[in-house]
Amino acid sequence: MTSIRHSIAAMGQGLGPDVLEACRQLFGVEQEALAAAVPVAARDLAYGPHERHRLDLYGARGDGLKPVVLFVHGGGFVMGDKGDTSWANAAVGRMAAQRGWIGAVMNYRLAPDHLWPAGSQDVAAAVDYLRGAVAEHGGDPDRIVVMGTSAGAVHVSGFLKLRPDHGSLVRAAVLLSGLYGCTPLDPKDERYYGTGDYAAMAPWDAVVETPLPLLVACAQHDPARFQAEFLGLMQARLAHHGTMPRAVLLPGHNHYTMAMHLGTSDTRLEEEIAAFLEDIL
Repeated sequence: MTSIRHSIAAMGQGLGPDVLEACRQLFGVEQEALAAAVPVAARDLAYGPHERHRLDLYGARGDGLKPVVLFVHGGGFVMGDKGDTSWANAAVGRMAAQRGWIGAVMNYRLAPDHLWPAGSQDVAAAVDYLRGAVAEHGGDPDRIVVMGTSAGAVHVSGFLKLRPDHGSLVRAAVLLSGLYGCTPLDPKDERYYGTGDYAAMAPWDAVVETPLPLLVACAQHDPARFQAEFLGLMQARLAHHGTMPRAVLLPGHNHYTMAMHLGTSDTRLEEEIAAFLEDIL
């Protein structure tokens, strides 16, 4: 684990294909073993009409209905999948299954073909689908937690904005290394938001004001903009609610490895998520 931390630290705070692949190499052995141990329970369930409206489920039926963790992948709004091409992202569903939960990992429509608020609409549609169907697979529709990383955290936050009734649909949200509207829009994010009024489209007010329990996390080696968003959200939540949400500043990880390492022997973030869910569920 120490050597992995050193390797991640040496990568700095940068993003890009080379960094992404280097991160995958660090966790490949453990994640391939997890993939062999925890097969998908249901694949390509359609939660909507588009070809990207698909989700996979992990976890076996039990004596009672289990909590459900819906994971929304990252990818800069323009790429990524639920584990169709590798163990990445599917590992979060497998981690949930090993914890005794039902893990759901979804695809969503991608930019630039599908602009704001498509991603948030798709999270809402997936939640609606799970509430109606997950009991057939051993999940409790009244104990759904939504979790996203990077662009996925943006879409989860956008779901909070899009659906004022979200408190009756899900029990909590876990936001990993997201962008909520605290900092100015980066030009590359116009691939999703376009060139309209970003302040009106960003989920900032919703994620600051929601009474829904939140777990918010940021990585030690996240790019500065993501760290500024994390700190800004903490400050805004403190001002609005008089207390900060449950939060994690995860040492030894970067933007990519924040979600990528879940399910491995580095269980620090996994334990924080588990403790959060135990408290609220």
